[in-house]
Amino acid sequence: MPKPVVPEAARRRRRPTKNGVVLSADLIVQTALRMLREHGPAGLSVRRLGMALGADPSTLYRYFAGIDDLTLAIGDMLIGRAMTGWQPTGDWRADLRDLGMRIYGAYLEHPQAAVLTASRITGKSHEIAADEAILGLLRGAGFPDREAVRVYHAFIDMTLAFAALDAATVALPEHVRKADEEIWQATYARLSPATHPNIAAVAPLLVADMNNSAYPAALDMLLDNAQSRLAARRGTGPGR
Repeated sequence: MPKPVVPEAARRRRRPTKNGVVLSADLIVQTALRMLREHGPAGLSVRRLGMALGADPSTLYRYFAGIDDLTLAIGDMLIGRAMTGWQPTGDWRADLRDLGMRIYGAYLEHPQAAVLTASRITGKSHEIAADEAILGLLRGAGFPDREAVRVYHAFIDMTLAFAALDAATVALPEHVRKADEEIWQATYARLSPATHPNIAAVAPLLVADMNNSAYPAALDMLLDNAQSRLAARRGTGPGR
């Protein structure tokens, strides 16, 4: 059973740990993020965190109910980093695209953490702020609430799904990732037109494109569709 989290005012540690640092929830999350980058999800444990921070492992329960609670905080920190410095410009499509690329990029900077957290719902402050911003862009653009939620749902799920997919690729051992990438040239590009006419016809394009993320193109397709639907509702052309 998870241990109760001590309220912020009561849990603040004033004395430095053995490593000379003063514990805080933010420091614990940043240290956990570093451990994920260096050791992967299997290397993240309360015991190892305590050792890295120079603190008794049990002290961490004053800040988080357990590893799962910490995992959610890591995911929320990634979203917070994506939102840092973002300001809407008044162009809902450009602003939404910028947010999508920021969120995707924040996860790809920490692929091990992305694999662990992209499928989770944190319910924490940065996630809530991002959702509020996305829905605000859509409602402000004139999407009815039902349609705004529909576009939001597709947008955020697609963004996080691509983040998880591409992060899993980045997190592979380098030799495995390279071997996967070479298959397009070593196998697909050599298939005969007699047996695989469609693959053979586009093989050079597959070799050039398939090792790059499809997220930017997929994001543009989603936004193009949303923009067209909004224009149709207003009775205007898609570019107006």
